[in-house]
Amino acid sequence: MHIKVIFRVIGILVMVFSLTLIPPLIVSLIYQDGDTHAFLYALLINLIGGFSMWLPFRGHRKELRIRDGFIITVLFWSVLGLFGSVPFMLIDSPALSFTDALFESISGLTTTGATILTGIDEMPHALLFYRQQLQWLGGMGIIVLAVAIMPMLGVGGMQLYRAETPGPVKDSKLTPRIAETAKALWYIYASLTLVCALGFWAAGMSLFDAICHSFSTVAIGGFSTHDASIGYYNSPIIESITVIFMIISALNFGLHFYAWRNRSILHYFNDSEVKFFGFILLCTITITTLVLAMTSSYEWSTSFRYAMFESVSIATTTGFGTQDFSSWPNTLPFLLIVTSFAGGCASSTGGGMKVIRILLILKQGFREIQRLIHPNAIIPVKLGGKAIHERVISAVWGFFSAYLLVYVVLMIGLMSTGLDQLTAWSAVAATLNNLGPGLGEVAANFSSISDPAKWMLCFSMLLGRLEVFTLLVLFTPMFWQR
Repeated sequence: MHIKVIFRVIGILVMVFSLTLIPPLIVSLIYQDGDTHAFLYALLINLIGGFSMWLPFRGHRKELRIRDGFIITVLFWSVLGLFGSVPFMLIDSPALSFTDALFESISGLTTTGATILTGIDEMPHALLFYRQQLQWLGGMGIIVLAVAIMPMLGVGGMQLYRAETPGPVKDSKLTPRIAETAKALWYIYASLTLVCALGFWAAGMSLFDAICHSFSTVAIGGFSTHDASIGYYNSPIIESITVIFMIISALNFGLHFYAWRNRSILHYFNDSEVKFFGFILLCTITITTLVLAMTSSYEWSTSFRYAMFESVSIATTTGFGTQDFSSWPNTLPFLLIVTSFAGGCASSTGGGMKVIRILLILKQGFREIQRLIHPNAIIPVKLGGKAIHERVISAVWGFFSAYLLVYVVLMIGLMSTGLDQLTAWSAVAATLNNLGPGLGEVAANFSSISDPAKWMLCFSMLLGRLEVFTLLVLFTPMFWQR
C-alpha cells in the first residue's frame, strides 16, 4: 500500500477541485450578492490544503494497486465533502454550523439532494450555483475527469475506475484505454448537460435557472434554485423536458457511448436492464395515476401529469418535485420510496441498488422455484440470452444482503436519536439510495433532525454513492493485511 502516493494523488485532486470554485466566484461578481469573499477564501483554503498534502510527497510516483484505488476513492469523497463544506461555512447568510455545512456538501457531491436549507428562493445566486455545481461534479465529472488526467500525472487510473464505477461487472471498458473511456464518458455527460440547459431555457426558464437545473437533472441530483423545486414553474413543457433527461441520465452511459459511436439507438430496446427499467416506470406511473384519479385527488389528466413526474423523479432517485407526494393518499408515498431502491441502471448517475441487480435477484429467485420442481436440473440465470456467471450472482446476493443489513443498522441508529419509525425508515432510504426527499419529519428538508442523526446520514450518503462495498471493505481486517 503506497500511503505517500495516495496523499500525493489526493492533494492533486483537491487542488483540481479548488479550481471549480472559480465559476461560483464569477457568479457572485456578476450578481453582486455580497458573498464574493466566501468563495475567494474557500478557493484559497482548498488550494493551500491540497498543496500541503501534495508537496511533501510530490516526488513519489508508483503504480496504484487495487487497495490504493479503494482508499483513494473513499478518501476522495470524504475529503472532498470536507473541503466542499468550506463555502457553506464562510457565507454570511445562511449561517451554517459545521455539521450542516458538511451535510449539504456531501449531499451535493453524492447527488443525494437532501438539504437542510430553507428559504432557497432568497439565497445568493453564487450559493445556489455552487450547490448545483456540486451535484454535477459528483454525478460523474470529478472521478471521470480525475481518471482522464491521471496518465498526465504519472498515475494509473484503472484502479479508481474499478472502485468507483457502479454495476455488477466493473472490468468492462468502452475503449481499450481507461483514459479514453473517461474522456468519452465526460464528453457525453457534458453534451447531455448542454442540451438539457438549452431545452430548459427555450421552455421559459431564466438562463441561470436553466444551467443550474441542467446540472442537477443530468447528475440525478434534485437540488433546485427554488423551494418549490420544478413545481415553481407550473409548466408541463419544463416537466416533460425534466422527465426525458432524468430517464436518459438514469440509463447506462455505456449505452449512450455506443449510440454516439454507432449512430444507432436500437441497442437500447434490446437491453434487458433498460426494458426492466421501463417496466418499473410504467407500472409505477400507472398505479399512481389510478390511485390519484380514483381517490379524486386530481382530475385524470392532472393525475397522469403529476404521477408521471413524481414516479420518474423518485424511481430514478433524482428527487425533484412538483407536488408534495408525502401527502398523497393510500400507499403511494411508500410505493414511490420503494421504487428508489431499484434506482437507475448500472453505470448511470442514478442511485439505489441499480436495476440490473434487482433483475438478477428476481431471475435467481425464479430459478430457485424451478429447482423445487426439477432438483437435478442445471438452470443458468440468463441475461440478454447469455448465461451469467455464478460468481456474479453470488456477488449480487452479497451486495443485497449487505445493503439490507446496513439499512437496518442505520434505521435503528436514527430511531435511537429520537426519530419516529416512518421518518427514520424514509431518511435512510432517501440517503442510502441517494434520493433526497423522505417522509414524516424529513419530507421537506432535514433541518429539524439532530446532529448525530445528520452524521449518520452523511455516512449513509457515502455508502450509497460508493455502493456499500467500496466503503465497507476498508473496515475489514483482511484489507489491511499484507
